[in-house]
Amino acid sequence: METVRLTTSGAVVRYLAAQYIEVDGETVPLFAGVFAIFGHGNVTCLGHELERAGDRLPTRRGQNEQGMALAACGFTRAHKRRRIMVATSSIGPGATNMVTAAALALSDRLPLLLISGDTFDHRIVDPVLQQVEHFGSPTATVNDAFRAVVRFWDRITAPEQVVHSLPHAVHTMLDPGDCGPAFIGLPQDVQGDAYDYPARFFTDTVHEIRRPRPDRGELRRAAEVLAGAQRPLIIAGGGVRWSLAEEQLAALAEAHGIPVVETTAGRTSLPAHHPLNCGPIGVTGCVSGNAMAAEADVVLAVGTRLGDFVTGSWTVFSDEAARIIGLNAARFDAVKHRSVPLVADAREGLAELGAAVGDYRAPQSWSVRAASETAQYHAYIDKIAAPVTLGTSGSDGADAENLPTYAQVVGAVDRAAGASTYVVTAAGGFPGELISGWRSQGVHSFDCEYGYSCMGYEISGAWGAKMAMPDREVIALVGDGSYLMMNSDLYSTVLSGHKLIVIVCDNGGFAIIDRLQVSAGGVSFNNFMSDCRTDRTDRDDGADVVEVDFAAHAASMGCGAETVRTVAELEAAIERAREADRTYVIALKTHASSWTEGGAFWEVSVPEVSVLPAVLEARAGFDEARSSQRVGW
Repeated sequence: METVRLTTSGAVVRYLAAQYIEVDGETVPLFAGVFAIFGHGNVTCLGHELERAGDRLPTRRGQNEQGMALAACGFTRAHKRRRIMVATSSIGPGATNMVTAAALALSDRLPLLLISGDTFDHRIVDPVLQQVEHFGSPTATVNDAFRAVVRFWDRITAPEQVVHSLPHAVHTMLDPGDCGPAFIGLPQDVQGDAYDYPARFFTDTVHEIRRPRPDRGELRRAAEVLAGAQRPLIIAGGGVRWSLAEEQLAALAEAHGIPVVETTAGRTSLPAHHPLNCGPIGVTGCVSGNAMAAEADVVLAVGTRLGDFVTGSWTVFSDEAARIIGLNAARFDAVKHRSVPLVADAREGLAELGAAVGDYRAPQSWSVRAASETAQYHAYIDKIAAPVTLGTSGSDGADAENLPTYAQVVGAVDRAAGASTYVVTAAGGFPGELISGWRSQGVHSFDCEYGYSCMGYEISGAWGAKMAMPDREVIALVGDGSYLMMNSDLYSTVLSGHKLIVIVCDNGGFAIIDRLQVSAGGVSFNNFMSDCRTDRTDRDDGADVVEVDFAAHAASMGCGAETVRTVAELEAAIERAREADRTYVIALKTHASSWTEGGAFWEVSVPEVSVLPAVLEARAGFDEARSSQRVGW
């Protein structure tokens, strides 16, 4: 048997560089590159091999380990899970910085390979710099924290283990049902140990994404349920996107007259003004989507986890006899809430289910109802997105009341969008605004990280998306709170030449959480900059808050930047941003309490006893809403 002598690190790098996948008819590297921040745990061995790999596995420098792993998530989202980035860190804090990104990838079912340095396997020099010792478990390190947030976890304690471990990691990340992040720990001494590896282990390999077809029995039962529906509804989840099933979704909906609503991950599965697209569903959904869900008697849930934001904490479905068909590549998701399971790839499952129901068509009255509801939704968004000041509609005229709203900002971006525009956002106030307000005429134009609701994803994720789609315009929308959490990848985009347009909306803090706080009967506390505790002696009752100059901050990292005041100025600034040769940041102050309405109940606990009447009133409303929850189906 032919062998090649390599270090463990050399074998890891050579194997990853030999993996390929077919995308749009072209064979390309499966691993597009490595985000790396080097330290003593990964620089001397793994870093050496990455330098030698050059363009076969290009390395890009991150500014923060969490940020670079989030960028990897944005990259694979843009590639519909068909290409993967690696993120590598040193031991200790570098590794644990990536735990949040791993949890995001696990929640959102995204492939992500994390490789971290680890303590010495021989233990002679314990404790090493940055090692956290576990007195009763000497083999435990901080890297064990990844066990809870990845699909595949391994620590390589002997060079030959690479031959077993890496193929399992790769196939886990490519599995349509079990897709998620993989973690490989590399102890410092093992990284440099050598072994005679079989040469065939490094043969170029072209992977294909498995497309499981439905079981015949499950298909028959699902078809029987769907064909008996009087008010059927399709929920398009992220699985539609990952399966490249947009055409099959439209074909089934059109052939059988079934309205479609979208989850956050499934947004832009259909063009916004497709006659059967009733908009988003759930807590961040719209009136039309939730109205259709309330009356549906059969729900075909395609590629969705059926999370609480989709189901309104299981209050959006009002028909007691309603049935769910769970079309999902993951058995775990397909059987949720006593769904009729259809475990299959979304594209193949939709095509076969459409054929199995034959000439079935939903009643015309149901399609008419969908069109009527959806027209009201679009009229509402048109109204709130119009660039007028709030002061013209009965406000007290104060400056704070005349500020642009998030809905107006989204409307400006929506109107300015071109065919190639791709928007990115995440937790905070923007999901509720963009999920309803972004009405692209194309598919695959939207990335809202809301499965893990991870603040800080916006800029990093947009960097990864731009890296994946260099010819598309990528716009990141971020609130001031999220910007302050993680912004260093603005510099990454300038350094690497991946231009973004970033819009920063400053509403004075965590305004959307203040909304939740107050709606539950509480008082504004520790969310706005003006109501947080301070030891400053020159501040009186929230006055004289030190404001952040976001444009100046972005400019200090090499971005083009400006501050605007109105929606009209924002629209003009977007055009200037398009002409810029590097990432361009536009900052503006926005209204702190004006939000898009139309969502559903979301279960967030309210105190059962309190001295505050407002809390008791909120608890009564909470109990009433919970009484309409569907339990067990």
